[in-house]
Amino acid sequence: MTSFLITGPETAAFTILLAHGAGGAMDSASMTNLAEALADGGFRVARFEFAYMAQRRLNGAVKPPPRADHLLDEYRAAVGALNAGKLIIGGKSMGGRVASMIADESFAAKNVRGLLCLGYPFHPPGKPDQLRTAHLERLHTPTLICQGTRDPFGSREEVASYALSDQIDLLWLEDGDHDLRPRKKASGFSAGDHLRRLSEYTTAWAERL
Repeated sequence: MTSFLITGPETAAFTILLAHGAGGAMDSASMTNLAEALADGGFRVARFEFAYMAQRRLNGAVKPPPRADHLLDEYRAAVGALNAGKLIIGGKSMGGRVASMIADESFAAKNVRGLLCLGYPFHPPGKPDQLRTAHLERLHTPTLICQGTRDPFGSREEVASYALSDQIDLLWLEDGDHDLRPRKKASGFSAGDHLRRLSEYTTAWAERL
């Protein structure tokens, strides 16, 4: 049975279901910061873990995660178990990628209103030709991708060359890395600045759903 970590008001207009990235658990510092920022924007945020990550808690063994397409049923099960009203699905890095792979079927079934990807892994670091964008070219679900401009999984310059669906809105956070964090001295921004920007932009985007 899926367990959820809930942040934010129970009376929120929207619930955001977030899955973690390949290496960080649902209560990692990065996931917690993202959830709290979105909750500050008025969202109810529900985090969950894929089975391989939950297993790490039990035995401490760190094994590579399954392929993204092997996690689709787990994400579908989490959507069903949460049984939220107005639901946005998404996640950090791999979690957002998995959500994006079930988004259109869930949107067509009227189970979700939108998709939120936090640091989408457009390609493996250092391998810009191994794109993970084919399904994003024909996506029908209203989507917001929040990306740092120096993310090694997809920089602003690289993403500008992709043929993405017109349903995808991109929020670029200046000098942000894969966790959306900037180098304060280099950019003049702090991690808090970017989290507030993420919260404000996501709130405005959700109002259009």
